[in-house]
Amino acid sequence: MDRLETIALFIAVAEAQGFVAAARKTGRSPAGVSRAIAALEEVLGQRLFNRTTRALSLTEAGEKLLERGRQLLADYDDMADALQGGGAPRGVLTLTAPVMFGRLHFMPIVRDFLREYPGIDVNLLLFDRILSLVDEGIDLGLRIGHLPDSSLMALRVGSVRRVLVAAPDYLAQAGTPQNPDELADHAFISTFGIASSPSHWSLGAEEDRMIRFRPRLTVNSVDAALDAAMSGLGVVRLFSYQVAEGVARGRLVRILHAFEPPAVPIHLVRPPGRAARKTALFMDKAASALRDKFGAEQDAPPILDESLG
Repeated sequence: MDRLETIALFIAVAEAQGFVAAARKTGRSPAGVSRAIAALEEVLGQRLFNRTTRALSLTEAGEKLLERGRQLLADYDDMADALQGGGAPRGVLTLTAPVMFGRLHFMPIVRDFLREYPGIDVNLLLFDRILSLVDEGIDLGLRIGHLPDSSLMALRVGSVRRVLVAAPDYLAQAGTPQNPDELADHAFISTFGIASSPSHWSLGAEEDRMIRFRPRLTVNSVDAALDAAMSGLGVVRLFSYQVAEGVARGRLVRILHAFEPPAVPIHLVRPPGRAARKTALFMDKAASALRDKFGAEQDAPPILDESLG
């Protein structure tokens, strides 16, 4: 087994967090994977994994090798791209985004990208929970919300708002609130696993108006929350892009505009280090398309940031 292949195998074990899972992913035997990692540790003179009967985790040396190894494979891919097919980029690009945003706004970009670059295949992972880019081996992710500090690279591409909506029939019966205090008499649809809290919302430019409530319905799906709101079950708070179609068709009405909290940013995020060519190409294409839709400043610089893991 050559050194580059061994590094790729080490990365597979780190990402899968186990020898058996890595063996399944790479088509090798668990014993063969274990021997390869042991040989790599002997050559490097460093233990790369902490091994217990229940878990496998990276040592400090393993963390460093994972970062450098990924960069090494990216550099190799770039070199191969330059030497094959007239420089046309090749390989597999793994992306992640929230479910509805991915379906409505990421997939059109992916479709165009696949048509433009026939040598690249895409794995698109759509989840309303945050995936770790490093642990999952993801090349690029889209995050909505403010980002804590980290080593990941982030590029702001726009912003969206959290808005309150309800069906016209519901508002005709229950009344249209003119200020947050009037929400006390209304029914609420909430989300768990998506919203920051299923039992209270922060409103106002300073987010200093706290609305506490007992939801009539709580769901873990944006689509289910939208269906419930359009059916007249109550008031729901979602992102503006999620309710846009319902509002445009007259099935939902935005309420309490003056009390909406500040817009939250949309970022493209990727692991640290120089991006592989395929990642950089998609990032440029996605940034241009998303800024056209979501209004980020065109000269917004890249920043060091991370989106929730």
